[in-house]
Amino acid sequence: MADSSGRNPQSPCFTEKLKSWLCWSWTYICALWFAMVLTMVYVLRSPLKLQETVNAASVFLNTLTPKFYVALTGTSSLISGLILLFEWWYFRKYGTSFIEQVSVSHLRPLLGGVENSSSAGLFSSVNGDTEPRTNVAECKVWRNPLNLFRGAEYSRYTWVTGKEPLTYYDMNLSAQDHQTFFLGDTQQLRPEDSVMQKAWRERNPQARIQAAYQAIEMNRECAAAYVLLAEEEATTITEAERLFKQALKSGMKLSHSGKDTNLVVYIKRRLAMCARKLGRIKEAVKMMRDLMKEFPLLGMLNIHENLLEALLELQAYADVQAVLAKYDDISLPKSATICYTSALLKARAVSDKFSPEAASRRGLSTAEMNAVEAIHRAVEFNPHVPKYLLEMKSLILPPEHILKRGDSEAVAYAFFHLQHWKRAEGALNLLHCTWEGTFHEVSVYPKKELPFFILFTAGLCSFCAMLAMLTHQFPELMGVFVKAVSICMPHQTQNTQSLNSQDKHVFVLQYKNEVCQ
Repeated sequence: MADSSGRNPQSPCFTEKLKSWLCWSWTYICALWFAMVLTMVYVLRSPLKLQETVNAASVFLNTLTPKFYVALTGTSSLISGLILLFEWWYFRKYGTSFIEQVSVSHLRPLLGGVENSSSAGLFSSVNGDTEPRTNVAECKVWRNPLNLFRGAEYSRYTWVTGKEPLTYYDMNLSAQDHQTFFLGDTQQLRPEDSVMQKAWRERNPQARIQAAYQAIEMNRECAAAYVLLAEEEATTITEAERLFKQALKSGMKLSHSGKDTNLVVYIKRRLAMCARKLGRIKEAVKMMRDLMKEFPLLGMLNIHENLLEALLELQAYADVQAVLAKYDDISLPKSATICYTSALLKARAVSDKFSPEAASRRGLSTAEMNAVEAIHRAVEFNPHVPKYLLEMKSLILPPEHILKRGDSEAVAYAFFHLQHWKRAEGALNLLHCTWEGTFHEVSVYPKKELPFFILFTAGLCSFCAMLAMLTHQFPELMGVFVKAVSICMPHQTQNTQSLNSQDKHVFVLQYKNEVCQ
């Protein structure tokens, strides 16, 4: 056992070294293979009759009529145009190039590329000894720390409009989170856990609620079932809080494994959010602080973002600064909440007396410069937020999952933090002036550029269409041009002997006359 455990750490190292050596040598192997192919072709040029084949192909090209070139260029223009339309449609719908995505997904692994898509789940067990810090930075889609309650909040939108506020994709991600976070290993599921595993995957809300009641009938202490009822059946925050307290009571009795502990953490966090929504903000802050102290390894849950929002509601700016000093670290993943809250604190110190005209005359003070740089840093992290804070775009209900640095994160942040920016006098004015670049050069924001293959196919389509039009309008001139190019090629010296001297002389004279005209 000792020997095997001692050899295990070395095997991944050897594998990584072998893979890196293969990737390093790939370029040289390709160059060597290409040189060998060229050498073999040169050696076998006589048995393969390469010269005769090239001459025959040249004669065939010289005998082609202009109609062939019109058809060839027209067909090429049509095909490239269809590819351009498809690429443009795919880019507008998915935000990326189809050809580029296929090449990266399928060709890059074959060429020795490394795909860093492996990441741990959104949640990790509090009993786990490893917290994948390296994989945290690779995660792009995160659970919204301030997500609303489906029954008590999201359902109101459905009652008024008759439309669903959440997409199936978002709900499917939540179902996966709940299964991973609450149920854990599928080989150790209790009977009620199997029912709840199916319940999270149900698309119909009523089917999920019925499955939760079925699990409660099997075990009155099924905490996950009470969580589902609190999330989806409760129509008020007060009712949801009551169900969460029942779930906490059941969870505390069964908190002997990692998955039950994870469930207890989730319930306590939602109870703190209920207290925050019901106006008991100090109680919510205390619950969040206790939760962060009791389970420090669950930093991926971003409980500190809930704490920041509650402290801003209390206007406890010194406590907000203390939380930011701990989590606004370069080694930790950033978020719009951290970046824009830091900018808000610095802007609040100078925004009440700030004037763009006065700043342009006398220059920026040190505090104003710090506020401007903090806003620039926040905007560079997520450039979508200012439009929502300045109410240039309408707010919608935030999703249950957000894309870091994306529009969904901007919606989620502005939905809860717009009131805090409005409370700080002049903060939105300073944000607007800085964002628009009235007195200070605004940093370059990330812009979505057209993929290379869209530009390439557009150029190819235009070039082929131009050749088709020229060949159709001036067939003689294009024919002379093609034959002149073929004569000027080095390998055509022997092929020109197949033409008699009279035809060659007439062809050259015709070409010279066309050029002179």
